[in-house]
Amino acid sequence: MGWGRDRFANWTQPKRPKAEKLAKEDVIKLLAELAAEIKRSPVLVELEVEVRSARGRFYVERHVGEYVIPWGRITPLSEGKQLLLECERSQNKYFEVVRGGTKKVVAFIAGDTLGTFHGLGSLNDSLCKELQGLTRQEIHAEGNSFVFAASGKTCTVQEALFHFFGIPIRVLVQPRGWYAMHRTPIIVEYSADGSRVLTQFIASTFSGSIVGTCLYVRHDDKAEPGKPPPWGAYTIRPSASEDIASASVWIVKRGWDSWC
Repeated sequence: MGWGRDRFANWTQPKRPKAEKLAKEDVIKLLAELAAEIKRSPVLVELEVEVRSARGRFYVERHVGEYVIPWGRITPLSEGKQLLLECERSQNKYFEVVRGGTKKVVAFIAGDTLGTFHGLGSLNDSLCKELQGLTRQEIHAEGNSFVFAASGKTCTVQEALFHFFGIPIRVLVQPRGWYAMHRTPIIVEYSADGSRVLTQFIASTFSGSIVGTCLYVRHDDKAEPGKPPPWGAYTIRPSASEDIASASVWIVKRGWDSWC
């Protein structure tokens, strides 16, 4: 019964790649290059993503009001003059995400579709291809499926939520916790006026599927003169998530306080 111990008897933890110590002028140059690449991404710009340098590394952060949310860190490597992008798994414990130059690293963050950073990669890619910034495109609805009017291409859920319903990117990135767990969104139902969208976030496991429900709501009653109505994203208790009607009643009773 000792085979399990023997199996790992000769295992050694891989050595961390050697970091390159940059001169001050090189740090300034690399910061400028990273910032320039971030500006190419409509999603990253809208989410107020920035990079700062500290102790020989570069930290990717998202700014939400007065809060700063860490996304990852970038380490210049001696070998191959590459950059190493890592994310924090637990406190002070990081895992490697990708290696490459500034363009590759930032493109990986901007194009994230799994939810490691934001999950809006498909939307970012389509916005970049159209070269129209945050301009919304015409979308045709076919039940709970959506297609671009110009190309006939099927939209991803994130593209539909942004282009067809008009949900801002800063709201669309929610619920962040479910995106971070790599759950896949599916549009279940939406109101006739497009002001409410019921979306399920699903993750498959060996024992079955884990399903959470989010209700995106356009608050027409809170619109300010000359500005579009604000949107909110609200996670719904499973017992109240059967449809938009039950979810709406539940969240109003809760005083617009999400389930989790």
